[in-house]
Amino acid sequence: MSSITIPAAGAAVPTVGIALDGAGWHPAAWREPSARPDALFTADYWQQLVDTAEAAGADYVTFEDALRLQSAPVLGGAADAGIDPTIVEGRLDALLTASWIAPRTRTIGLIPTVTTTHTEPFHVATALQTLDHVSAGRAGWQLRFSAESVSADAFGRRSAPQIDVERVLAGDADAGLTELLDDAHDAAEVARRLWDSWEDDAIIRDLESGRFLDRDRVHHINFESERFSVVGPSIVPRSPQGQIVVTLLAHAAPIYGLAARVADVVFITPENDAPNAGASRGKRTAEIVAEVRAAEAEADRAAAGLAPLRVIADLVVALDTADELAVDRIARLDDAAGTAFASDARIEAGSAAHIADRIAEWHAAGIDGVRLRPAALPLDLDLIAAELLPLLRERGLAGVADVGSLRDRFGLGSAVNRHTAARTASEHAEEAAA
Repeated sequence: MSSITIPAAGAAVPTVGIALDGAGWHPAAWREPSARPDALFTADYWQQLVDTAEAAGADYVTFEDALRLQSAPVLGGAADAGIDPTIVEGRLDALLTASWIAPRTRTIGLIPTVTTTHTEPFHVATALQTLDHVSAGRAGWQLRFSAESVSADAFGRRSAPQIDVERVLAGDADAGLTELLDDAHDAAEVARRLWDSWEDDAIIRDLESGRFLDRDRVHHINFESERFSVVGPSIVPRSPQGQIVVTLLAHAAPIYGLAARVADVVFITPENDAPNAGASRGKRTAEIVAEVRAAEAEADRAAAGLAPLRVIADLVVALDTADELAVDRIARLDDAAGTAFASDARIEAGSAAHIADRIAEWHAAGIDGVRLRPAALPLDLDLIAAELLPLLRERGLAGVADVGSLRDRFGLGSAVNRHTAARTASEHAEEAAA
């Protein structure tokens, strides 16, 4: 059972987030005159990007990460396939970067990507709690699982499951994928139980009695599955949000099912004809939203204490400048890369008004917000901040940033500790029986 949550009716206005990755989502973005390839692995670079997003009123930023280099094959392929010298390889650790930035920001949500496969859920959970503490309640988690053999070989602890790529791309069930999803589900459940293992009032600081905490308010989780055995409790006291916002990028029905069971927010990739979109290829926004809602209906989220799932659409954006149309810039970058840019998310190039029109269409089809992936950094982020976000607010497609938790931004409601809820219910029952 996950944390008991007081559901909200839904965010009043759509959320807008920014997905940050390297020099931008186009593989040749680091060659742009405005790029800063010499600063990609510096704290100052990431701080400036997040500062720009925060000043513009974005609700959150996400930080990409993976257990492999960018050129490594996602499914299959040899671990020694080579490194691509023409693209940005390597990343700073997303969670550590977010934790460094957190006390240097004030309002924006911070969502690092943290992979569950090959990593211990206890460490993941406590590190994310720490981020929630140092950000004063603005932490999120983009849960990712790793199907790559190169990642498994890098860790050397277990082999990657055998996955039928064609079945996965067709959106069909696959035993290897199911194994990964079950593993990710257990990791998320462990995290949620650990986040509840300290009640809100566990720390009492009673000088007279000499008690720092009430040990009856700190609980072992005693989680057992085929994959994990975690006794707990967490070594980090309950954080400001109680339950950190869990997000998940999904392209296929089995992943929608995982999101419905464990996540608060699911990122989808509609209206993209590129093969990178996988099982979402060619599907309209309303069609994908319907698939997500069907998966949600099969998962008893209310019993698990989860608010309605927020559906956010990903969109790669390149905006026109005074000197160059975005479509011409993408073509120029494609020439530099030697291949046409393709992404798992739709690529939209044009004016701020054109991109806002696309977002409005998607909102009408049932999404709760968008996550914008700037094609080139910092150029497209600067244009999003100066032109697109103000226009989205003008059209009611983005809100005005307020100080608050990330849960507030997504309209998720307050997370009530499961142990507190159980004790309160028991006390009420005893009173009724008296």
